[in-house]
Amino acid sequence: MEIPTLETERLILRPFKADDIDAYAAMVEDTEVSKFISLGGKPMDRLEAWRSMSAIIGHWHLRGFGQWVVEEKDTGTFVGRLGLYYPETWPGPELGYALAQEHWGKGYATEGATAARDYAFEVLGWDDIISIISPVNTRSQAVAKRLGESYREDLNLKGMAVHVYGLTRADWEKLDR
Repeated sequence: MEIPTLETERLILRPFKADDIDAYAAMVEDTEVSKFISLGGKPMDRLEAWRSMSAIIGHWHLRGFGQWVVEEKDTGTFVGRLGLYYPETWPGPELGYALAQEHWGKGYATEGATAARDYAFEVLGWDDIISIISPVNTRSQAVAKRLGESYREDLNLKGMAVHVYGLTRADWEKLDR
């Protein structure tokens, strides 16, 4: 399957490549990043980072959608990963995002996730999208709200308390895009 590449004003969303491992491993071993993206909130080692990359690529082949590497358009610098996720037993199709800490606060999460959100509704024809966010991750909650999502409920997911934010197609169509 060919994984599409998306572009925004400042970013390129592209498939993972084997040589992304150094930058990806550095991101997921960061305790501030990993506390929100890994089960148990623990940093990943290099092997776990490789497995995570492989799972992301495999998700595309199993579901026909998935997550992209985010890189700065001007520099080619690895920024993080974001996109669509819907594994077995998940409460719904999710839009998720994780950026390396040095790229927080630049608006990249909102910019990239907006492109992924629109891809889900326009290309994939989704009727609903959720984001699963730690109750203490106020930065991600703010991104979800900027994407038009609103708080829906609290869940216990794999032993972790999470907030679920979401956006329906009808509400997405009303957004000023």
